[in-house]
Amino acid sequence: MRIGITCYPTYGGSGIVATELGLELAQRGHDVHFISNANPIRLDSSLPGIHYHEVEVSNYPLFQYPPYTLALASRMFEVAACYKLDLVHVHYAIPHSIAALLAQQMTTKRRLPFITTLHGTDITLVGADRSYLPITRFSIEKSDGVTAVSTYLKERTQDVFGVTRPLEVIPNFVNCELYRPCVQGTRESAVLVHVSNFRPVKRVLDCIRILKHVRRHVPARLLMAGDGPERGAAEMLAEELDIAEHVTFLGKQDHVERLLPTADVLLLPSEMESFGLAALEAMACGVPPVATLGGGIGELVTHGQDGYLEEVGDVTSQAQRVIEILSDPVLHARLAAAARRTAETRFDSKRIIPLYERFYTEVCEGVRA
Repeated sequence: MRIGITCYPTYGGSGIVATELGLELAQRGHDVHFISNANPIRLDSSLPGIHYHEVEVSNYPLFQYPPYTLALASRMFEVAACYKLDLVHVHYAIPHSIAALLAQQMTTKRRLPFITTLHGTDITLVGADRSYLPITRFSIEKSDGVTAVSTYLKERTQDVFGVTRPLEVIPNFVNCELYRPCVQGTRESAVLVHVSNFRPVKRVLDCIRILKHVRRHVPARLLMAGDGPERGAAEMLAEELDIAEHVTFLGKQDHVERLLPTADVLLLPSEMESFGLAALEAMACGVPPVATLGGGIGELVTHGQDGYLEEVGDVTSQAQRVIEILSDPVLHARLAAAARRTAETRFDSKRIIPLYERFYTEVCEGVRA
């Protein structure tokens, strides 16, 4: 199958999932064409079956803002025509699904179906904004197929937008051959890790506060992987709490599969996670997450079995869970093994990618509506 994929080329979850999906599809023999304004993170376009097509946006004096959606639609149309794409799969509703709809309408000689995958903030933040709500609802209704990464997100979409069309839940996935545990050597302090784009919803300052609590009981250090608007505040808080020497800001990381296995616990204190991709990747590496209740993460993490879930903002309870894990090697081993087992048995790419392939076939055959 010839598939076009459009996503934000950033370190956010939607771009990562879209890129990993394309790579997995190419390995299974599909011809995958990425269409974006920059090479997506984690994408190696030199691999067999992978192609990258850049969207160029012209800056005319007439336009106050570059018309990216129109440029994207035109590029989608061109790529679809030149490479005879069977379908276009867009990740994140706005503006990608609208661009795909325009490209579809421009394609008059044959059918060009498009699928929209909803990832979270495109619904909970952007789409829920009154100014974007009508266009987001329209893009969902006009898609030939729609998937959501969790049941929570599916239900939230139906509640917020009142859509009646079918929404398919296909969860995020992880390649368990790439993301796997490693043997830890002896070290003086435990390692906590946080991976995100450092937006306010990720509550990265809570990670710093958690470390402060933990260090009163257990020697530990914190690795902060990623970057974004909250990084400066997190760095300042580490200084104020006098633990800066125990916090390392790593910046954006292209190979988190090498970083995660070196940690003992993942911190994910987010305000809300529609799924929790960072938690899944950590679990595949045998690293139990301490995360927060709400959103779709409860569909991934089973409290007390393969990780812990505490209330948002309850730094004390989250820190206590970390202390329990680090203070009890038997507990840590049990949680780590269960976390790896969850990733392998429920979310391995070998299980999830076929769900997308089946969905693609149904959309192309007109089974989905």
